[in-house]
Amino acid sequence: MATSSNLGLGRLQARRGKIYPRSAKGLYTRWRWFFVFATQLFYYGTPWLQWNGRQAMLFDLEARRFYLFGLVLYPQDVFYLAALLILSALLLFLFTAVAGRQWCGYTCPQTVYTEIFLWVEEKLEGNRNQRMRLDAAPWSWNKLRRKAGKHAAWLAIALWTGFTFVGYFTPIRTLAGDIASLALGPWQTFWILFYGFATWGNAGFMREQVCKYMCPYARFQSAMFDRDTLIVTYDASRGEPRGKRSRRVDHKAQGLGDCIDCTLCVQVCPTGIDIREGLQYECISCAACIDACDDVMDKMGYPRGLIRYSTEAALEHGWNRQQILRRVLRPRVFLYGTILVAVAAALVTSLVVRTPFKVDIIRDRATLARIVADGHIENVYRLQVTNATERTQQFSIEADGLPGLMLLGDRAVTLPGEQMGSVPVQLQLPPGAADAGSHAIHFHVTSPELGQVTEKSVFIVPR
Repeated sequence: MATSSNLGLGRLQARRGKIYPRSAKGLYTRWRWFFVFATQLFYYGTPWLQWNGRQAMLFDLEARRFYLFGLVLYPQDVFYLAALLILSALLLFLFTAVAGRQWCGYTCPQTVYTEIFLWVEEKLEGNRNQRMRLDAAPWSWNKLRRKAGKHAAWLAIALWTGFTFVGYFTPIRTLAGDIASLALGPWQTFWILFYGFATWGNAGFMREQVCKYMCPYARFQSAMFDRDTLIVTYDASRGEPRGKRSRRVDHKAQGLGDCIDCTLCVQVCPTGIDIREGLQYECISCAACIDACDDVMDKMGYPRGLIRYSTEAALEHGWNRQQILRRVLRPRVFLYGTILVAVAAALVTSLVVRTPFKVDIIRDRATLARIVADGHIENVYRLQVTNATERTQQFSIEADGLPGLMLLGDRAVTLPGEQMGSVPVQLQLPPGAADAGSHAIHFHVTSPELGQVTEKSVFIVPR
């Protein structure tokens, strides 16, 4: 049964009509395809890279280990994930303040996969006019063949995308073997199909609806824009009044602007807006309209740049490129940049000085303290040592903090790479060496190769 929200979306799509973006050619189109190839080469290729005999980038949730090439992170390293998310947000704010929604237009996954799916659609169904005629035509063998071929190609791309996504969480070579032998687990099957279905639906059907109605970025972008933000703009002072004409006509003598009202800027727009109506939240700054307009200007013999990347302040004051660039470093940009550099420096410094092993101290809760032979006071601890490297390491254990404090049992432990070891430790104190109560002590766990980690604990002296 359809929900009210689905019915509302259906009515909205019916009223707005399906958008058939026309393909564009030009500098910015080439840049968009460059980023399509770059992002997908990284996404599809990275899981297949090997590092020290294992997958170079793997988020192994079952083993609770994250591999980033030579770096191995554990759940205790959630600080690095938080710092990375903060960096991503600050970078987005900074880039938006400077250059608008170019992330959306060039590297957002929704834009990238929509571009790929549109390319497949154009190859199998034809250009914009041919696609419109095909959709309006009654069903026939030719229409069925084209539609089936398109969806088969879409589903193949979508399922490969879902398979690659799961390959970041399950070793992708093992995953491929499980699929080949029909031994794929239920959760892997679910996420491959779910992510594949989401890709197929979002890039094949929802397309601009995701950018216009589902993505929150379009809604709060205005808070990061100002009059010096670089956006896709239409120069109304030059283009108006618009009107059709022959290229041989002196349009200035007829009182016309440079815009010939060809509507190609609207036809190539993936969200279906008319940039000549001014800045709109639906604009994703993909610059397809710039390429289309520049091509028309070339054919008409007019200067390029009727639609261009510029700022509201630059259009108002008639600034050139150098004057626009001088306005880039303003207080908002400086603030975002300063915080971004500070957080990045803190993250890099933390990774550089990070000790690649961890120590947790657990007291014996059953017996906090006890009197043993010769009146000595004994406390029992359990040291959990995690070797976060991929090589076998040797660790030695020492304790201090009270005069006469003695450590009994093994003082050394050997751990294979990526393993955790639990070491029971007994500490004894001579009678009368300390007053009754809780006393701070320190455990020192040292590796000849990795350095030393010091952890605090307490020694209980009973009354």
